[in-house]
Amino acid sequence: MDIKKYQGVFPAFYACYDDAGAISPERVRALTRYLIGKGVQGLYVGGSSGECIYQGVEERKVVLENVMAEAKGKLVIIAHVACNNTADSQELARHAESLGVDAIAAIPPIYFHLPPYGIAEYWNDISAAAPNTDFIIYNIPQLAGVALTPALLAEMRKNPRVIGVKNSSMPTQDIQMWKDQGGENFVVMNGPDEQFVSGLAMGATGGIGGTYAVMPELFLKIRELLYGGKIAEAAAVQNDVCRIIYKMCEAHGNLYAVMKAILKKNGMDCGGVRKPLPSLAEGDMAIVDAADGMIRSAIAKYC
Repeated sequence: MDIKKYQGVFPAFYACYDDAGAISPERVRALTRYLIGKGVQGLYVGGSSGECIYQGVEERKVVLENVMAEAKGKLVIIAHVACNNTADSQELARHAESLGVDAIAAIPPIYFHLPPYGIAEYWNDISAAAPNTDFIIYNIPQLAGVALTPALLAEMRKNPRVIGVKNSSMPTQDIQMWKDQGGENFVVMNGPDEQFVSGLAMGATGGIGGTYAVMPELFLKIRELLYGGKIAEAAAVQNDVCRIIYKMCEAHGNLYAVMKAILKKNGMDCGGVRKPLPSLAEGDMAIVDAADGMIRSAIAKYC
C-alpha cells in the first residue's frame, strides 16, 4: 500500500449545527469548503471533535454525506465510525464505504473495559462491514479507558485492511513503537496537537488534530519547515501553537465552543456545541478574542 495519501495535515472535522441545535448540512458543506481552501490534505470526520458520542447514527450519516459531497476527489477522508455497540458501528462502516471514503477508523468500546480479544473482535467486525476500505485503529487511552498494546496490534495486523493507527496517547515514543511494529508502509498519525512537530520527528505519517481547523496555516507551516530541515523554526511555530491552545483552554466553556466562536469571528459559522458539552460562559469572549488575536499574529509572523 502506498501510504503517501495519508501524509499531511488532517483537521478533525467539527460538528456543525443550525441555530436550533440540529445537524446543518449547509454548515457542514461550508466548513468542508473552508478547509479545502486552506490547503489541508485530508479530513477526519465523526471523531471526538465531531461530537460523535452525542449524535445518533442517522445524524452521523448526514454529516459524512455532506462532507463527501464537497470533498470527494479533493481530500483524503477518514471516517470515524465507532459507536458503543457493534451493530451501529457496522452500519456506519457500510455507509462510509458506500460513499467512497478512503478509510474508516474506530476507538475501542468505552465504559465496559473489554479484554484484548474482545476489542479485536469488535474492530474486526466493523472492518468486515466495509471489506474494501482501509481500517485505522484509534488509540486514545485517556478517554477510551483502554490502551492499544503491541500484542493487540499484532493481532489486528492479521487483518489485511488494518493499515495504521491514529495515536492520541501522550508518550511520543508510542508513535515510534507502532511504526516500528507495523513496518515501512504502516500509517501512524500523530494525535496530540501540542506535539505535532515531535510526532513527525518520531516518524508519524501525518497528523489528525482537534485544533487544526481553527489554525490550519500554522500546522501546515510546521510540517513544511520540519521537512525542509528547519527544525528550530518548526519548533518555534509549534511553541506558539501550544500557547494558543493553552489560551483557548482557559475558557469555562468547552474547547470546541471556543474554537467555533473563533471560526465565527472569521466568517465560518459552525453553530454551538451539543449538551452536555458546556457552551461559552460569561467572560469567555475575552479569551476567544485573545486566542483569535494570537492566531492572526502567528499566521502573519510565520506564514
